[in-house]
Amino acid sequence: MLEKLQIIKQRFDEVSDLIIQPDIISDQKRYVELNKEYKDLRVLMDKRDAYIELTDNLKEAEEILADGSDAEMVEMAKMQYEEAKEGIPKLEEEIRFLLIPKDPEDSKNAVVELRAGTGGDEASIFAGDLFRMYSKYCESKGWKVDTVDFSEGTNGGFKEIQFEVTGEDVYGTLKFEAGVHRVQRVPQTETQGRVHTSAATCMVFPEAEEFDIEIDPKDVRIDYFCSSGPGGQSVNTTYSAVRLTHIPTGLVAQCQDQKSQHKNKEKAFKVLRSRLYDLELAKKQEEDAAKRGSMVSSGDRSAKIRTYNYPQGRVTDHRIGLTLYDLQNIVNGDLQKIIDELMLAENTEKLKASDEHI
Repeated sequence: MLEKLQIIKQRFDEVSDLIIQPDIISDQKRYVELNKEYKDLRVLMDKRDAYIELTDNLKEAEEILADGSDAEMVEMAKMQYEEAKEGIPKLEEEIRFLLIPKDPEDSKNAVVELRAGTGGDEASIFAGDLFRMYSKYCESKGWKVDTVDFSEGTNGGFKEIQFEVTGEDVYGTLKFEAGVHRVQRVPQTETQGRVHTSAATCMVFPEAEEFDIEIDPKDVRIDYFCSSGPGGQSVNTTYSAVRLTHIPTGLVAQCQDQKSQHKNKEKAFKVLRSRLYDLELAKKQEEDAAKRGSMVSSGDRSAKIRTYNYPQGRVTDHRIGLTLYDLQNIVNGDLQKIIDELMLAENTEKLKASDEHI
């Protein structure tokens, strides 16, 4: 373990030196990449320090116990020995997980898209519930949520809504939410009290930087139109809303959330870049998933990933067979325990793959 950590320390020292070089600072892309690497390596360095301290404590305690001449020292050494013996395997496990190569996309911001699926009005209401759940979860993480575009349902909620989330390691956390979410409950519109099943699809794209995806302006058709609000009446009479069509792929991105045409155009381009980037990423994920038979983030958007059952107060994540009877808190944004389990499942899978590779 210490040999591996020594190699990482060499890289940490190298990166620490690089990020203060003027030519690196002036190269925006390289500087951002190295800064992210520095942050990740810093976490490992702290664990390395803790690991060295524990192994030194263990060695010291063993020497005192072997000597055995000072009864008081022996008593203290016993405690030190137990602490180190218990702490070292735990720390080794944490370090092993940290040594798993990170997906470079994980540290990016994300664009999230929710669409009502089967179930009519109830599906739109459910898409609205999911938006509220994610907004509250993001708030608890200190992330910023910014609406890009939406189309409201006739009875509340959204037929579809797009929003961007900015913060630390956003995509790496939210990518597990991509797929079909199902809800089982008595709809507000149901008079007989029967339980219905409705669905909504969640898509999560890593937000692409300009240097990730270059778009040729000739490939994009730009349309301007008036923003429309609830009930179809015009919110403003200026052509501030923007729709972009990427001609080679047929992908469309639009934004009508901002008052200014310029800001809407900027946001729409962000979404378009992210979608194009995601197309590339989806291909790569499919190949990776096929290689390791991954269940957790296979990139299959048609896969049913989670069921929210209101009569039983339960939430089930079908990918890892996790069921929690805590529906109320979860729909109020308490998602972390599910995401932690999904991350653990994916990391365990990656660990297996890297062990096999070795």
